[in-house]
Amino acid sequence: MRFYQRLRDVREDADKTQTEIAALLGTRQQQYARWESGAWQMPIEHYKTLARFYNVSIDYLAGLIDTPRKLG
Repeated sequence: MRFYQRLRDVREDADKTQTEIAALLGTRQQQYARWESGAWQMPIEHYKTLARFYNVSIDYLAGLIDTPRKLG
């Protein structure tokens, strides 16, 4: 699985819209859509924010592992 596909999957699993996640990250929906589609690379700081928000490890968000690991 590509890392950007995981971003969409966890967002949809949490029943969140791109607009809601973009607001969490302090950006616009269009920018978040580019990250989620793989057109642009998302900054690591945003991965940290999303990991805390979804309560999963960054390696899961990045697609390095397939089983989510909870934080803390």
